[in-house]
Amino acid sequence: MNLRRGGTACTLLGLTLTFAPAGPGVASAAPAPLPVSSARHTSEAGIELPRPAGRYAVGTRTLHLSDDRRRDPWVPSAPRELVVSVHYPARAGTGSAAAYMTPEEARLLLEARGLAGAVPAEAVSGVRTHARADARPASGRFPMVLLSPGFSMPRTTLTTLANDLASRGYVVAAVDHAYESVGTAFPGGRVLTCRACGTVATDQERAQVAVGRAHDLSFVIDRLTTTRASSGTAHGHSGLPLARMIDPRRIGVAGHSIGGAAAAAVMQHDPRVRAGVNLDGNFLTPLPGAGMAGRPFMMMGTSATHGPAAPESDWHDAWMRLDGWKRWLTVAGAEHFTFTDLPVLADRLGLSDPAAPLSGERSWLLTRDYTAAFFDTHLRGMARPLLDGPSADRPEVQFPRM
Repeated sequence: MNLRRGGTACTLLGLTLTFAPAGPGVASAAPAPLPVSSARHTSEAGIELPRPAGRYAVGTRTLHLSDDRRRDPWVPSAPRELVVSVHYPARAGTGSAAAYMTPEEARLLLEARGLAGAVPAEAVSGVRTHARADARPASGRFPMVLLSPGFSMPRTTLTTLANDLASRGYVVAAVDHAYESVGTAFPGGRVLTCRACGTVATDQERAQVAVGRAHDLSFVIDRLTTTRASSGTAHGHSGLPLARMIDPRRIGVAGHSIGGAAAAAVMQHDPRVRAGVNLDGNFLTPLPGAGMAGRPFMMMGTSATHGPAAPESDWHDAWMRLDGWKRWLTVAGAEHFTFTDLPVLADRLGLSDPAAPLSGERSWLLTRDYTAAFFDTHLRGMARPLLDGPSADRPEVQFPRM
């Protein structure tokens, strides 16, 4: 996916072309970088993420979790470690402005894409969010939604969705899985890079990643929903005080690309997860004959790679096995990263993509509206007619007839 600004071919922060799927919903190795023009500096462009639509202010805390019962698949000498950004309904006027990502994470992201010096790292790390770090939690108990990003992608690429859901009354846990992102900064300054990126090549290996992530997500549920010490350790800000905010009977999951496969995988072995969303990722492993044991699941993806006629998609088989409430949505004019922050950032940086007609703002609105409607319906019991069928004011979203 080529982006153009001033007639110069460029890639969206070096991501959109270099993470193009090698098979639907799977990131490929990076090709040779294209020449780029410098993006506008954040301070000049006033770059910020879209404002959340809900009534709550948004707080965020970063947790470092270590599962001492499991070895890391990429570094077997170490326990499995995760960095989790927890976004939650907060009291207005508390906390301090939350960073989008650390300067080192931004530098590694750009360097990995061959764009060091072409796009300023501060244009990425300095993006303004609408969340407040360590804000005081709002009163009440809320559903929780877990988010898992695409392979090699940091959890921050789902920040806009996380903040919006939190503003609507959800506790949202966005997870970085150790050694599966180009750069993950842990509290205290330690940074892990993507050891898995040069290893995972086959569908079987990708399926193993999804299953491993499913265990990660279950562990996050364990840690965030208990008010007492348990196996595994939490570093940095403790997640335990947030447990009082979370209703453990109302837990959902969503993921982009391989994170969508992880969403399906965790629902197969963890009955605490009541509803799931796959954003443009193959399932990688067949669903069992019992499907999701009657629990609701939504698939939302591009028409080209996850429409009914897409040759490499496994969505048709998954659709036939899903045995509860289900929706299959395809988005015309979308591409693989439509469901992340990247199109929005491209717009803010003055970049455009003639190969993807859907604007960053429209990409975000569609992702927000349908994802929020799904979780409102199945975790909060709210009627959302948007999910009943095609909508005249959202003609890009199609409901394939199966």
